[in-house]
Amino acid sequence: MQDKIFGRNPVIEALKSDREIDKILIKKGGTEGSINVIIKLAKQRGIIISEAEKQKLDSLSEGENHQGVVALCAAHEYSSVRDILDKAKEKGHAPFIIICDKITDPHNLGSIIRTADCVGADGVIIPKHNSVGLNSVVAKTSAGAIEYVPVAKVTNIARTSEDLKKEGLWIAGADMDGEEMGKTDLKGAIAIVIGSEGEGISRLVKEKCDFIVRIPMFGQINSLNASVAAGVIMYEVLRQRLD
Repeated sequence: MQDKIFGRNPVIEALKSDREIDKILIKKGGTEGSINVIIKLAKQRGIIISEAEKQKLDSLSEGENHQGVVALCAAHEYSSVRDILDKAKEKGHAPFIIICDKITDPHNLGSIIRTADCVGADGVIIPKHNSVGLNSVVAKTSAGAIEYVPVAKVTNIARTSEDLKKEGLWIAGADMDGEEMGKTDLKGAIAIVIGSEGEGISRLVKEKCDFIVRIPMFGQINSLNASVAAGVIMYEVLRQRLD
């Protein structure tokens, strides 16, 4: 389950100690005194800050005195991109990574992590901003895969894509204007980029992709749920690797 820290001093100390925090909730209209210190520290670390009604904070803190602030911590520790690459090296195969560009639905991220484990992917990369983190819903939806698939959180997906290229990976974006996935070489060291539920891959990230692939579709609806699309492409990568 997701850890919660409440109370001004405990949250400040957690921020100072570099504890992995996904989000901080502060009471609406409660930006005074040490709350401002919390906001400043959180901004320095790039942590999302949201206002919430007192009733929600009361519920999250289960009756304890939250003093107008609750920090939501990751349900699992994050890895680094280097950890993910090293994992592939230890296995003796070319890296296979999933990059999630601003996935905000925890069920989608959890499902992607679950499928990533099933296909033998080495890890998942998510951005620090405008993305769901490893919360309790993600953990539950992953059906335990969160314990086996390393997830790295990075500041800039576009820059990380460039870094992965330097490590010898091809970056393949999933988008409807690409080449049919079955006609594209997806073997070797590769990172598959899955875009957000509503907007797809962001422009800057798409520009960093070496090529774009699409899933063939024949119905009246021209898009798939993000986690379903990710699963289809991941299994195409696996199919090609097994050929």
